[in-house]
Amino acid sequence: MKVDSLRTASGPTISWRVIECWGAGISIFLQTGAFLPLMLADADGTLSESAKSILRLPCIPIYVFTAVILIRNFPQFLTALRRNLLVPVMLALPFLSTLWSISPPTTLRRAIGLLFCVLLSYVLAIRFTPRQLLFLLFVTLGACIGLSVVISVVSPSLASMADGAMRGVFIHKNVLGWYAALMILVATAVLIDGALGLRRTAFILLAAGVICLASSGSMTAIIATSVAYCLIGFYSLLQRSSSIGRIVIVLVFVQLSLGILISLHEFLVPALEALGKDATLTGRVPLWELVDREISDRWLLGYGYQAFWTVANPEATHMWLKIGWPAPHAHNGYRDILLSFGIVGMIPFVLMVPYAIRQGGFLQCHDPQYGWLWLNVLTIMILVMNLTESIFFVQNDAIFILFATAIIMFSLYAPVVTISHSPSWQAPARGLASGLQTS
Repeated sequence: MKVDSLRTASGPTISWRVIECWGAGISIFLQTGAFLPLMLADADGTLSESAKSILRLPCIPIYVFTAVILIRNFPQFLTALRRNLLVPVMLALPFLSTLWSISPPTTLRRAIGLLFCVLLSYVLAIRFTPRQLLFLLFVTLGACIGLSVVISVVSPSLASMADGAMRGVFIHKNVLGWYAALMILVATAVLIDGALGLRRTAFILLAAGVICLASSGSMTAIIATSVAYCLIGFYSLLQRSSSIGRIVIVLVFVQLSLGILISLHEFLVPALEALGKDATLTGRVPLWELVDREISDRWLLGYGYQAFWTVANPEATHMWLKIGWPAPHAHNGYRDILLSFGIVGMIPFVLMVPYAIRQGGFLQCHDPQYGWLWLNVLTIMILVMNLTESIFFVQNDAIFILFATAIIMFSLYAPVVTISHSPSWQAPARGLASGLQTS
């Protein structure tokens, strides 16, 4: 199956492949939160309960599309489940947490939404190759970022927040920053990978992504973009090295990463104070101190999936009064996992992620023709984002869907390459039967 099959339909009728491509693209676009939340938001940028109810409606056709595609490709879906059992374990945890949740109805409702989001990740993983998914994101994110630039020129007041920062077609500047960072990664990957033949468009969208990133002022996205370019160099060097050289490169990279994290922990706040910047990271530091206390109270099982940050929870209300603003989450994905599931949920997550990173690195070195570079970078990029934002296990969120897709796709292809050592174009046919071929 070639990338061209994503662009044109063959024959006078609409094939299932065309439905898959358009359905996946539209689903990702809707899950980015572009346009609709901005149109329904109040003047201060908040969403009322009625607006949130309306925003749930577009999810219904996405769920239907996901279910239909998985039913049509059920053997491949079962293969994907078997090849990484940690993903279904993590998917079962939100439902199990209703047994100890402080708000079982909230946990159950949100767990159902998360279920369909991860099922969409399975659809993307079994029906698209890495390069085809890259093209799909190139078009989808390109539309979001390109329209953000256009609307900022046509209607600056709508595309800007009260502080003057650009938000484009999204409800908040940070969201624009996240997707601008992803756009920069995707456009750079298209430039590196000449197979798509879209270099001129990639340069334009890369420039648009840089404009949106700088105008949003999102430090999380800026740091994630910087990390992404470092990772591009790391994985490119890893692919070109010998076996012993790869071990040395990995050890040096891990040591440098640990050194940077330790330095940030020790010197970031003093450095920000010396520069006259907000040493609390926009209120995150005092929030984290309070969150850590709550985690210690229920360290084993947590409070139930996404049950902590609700108005009905007195601990959350008390925390909001202390910090002076209604934090919607912990602004740290790892802390939110502990709040939801405790150590019971963190252990399988900690096992799943490094294993996925190892598989992704293996595929980058032994199966480079499929274009694994950008998926490897994306995975670690999202891990970095979650140091100051909460993206893990968020229902109806395109970034987490892509994160789960990468993990599933790594586990789907890695065993095939390991066992067969066949040329990369034969790997999907052996490992997934006809599931990744043109249908």
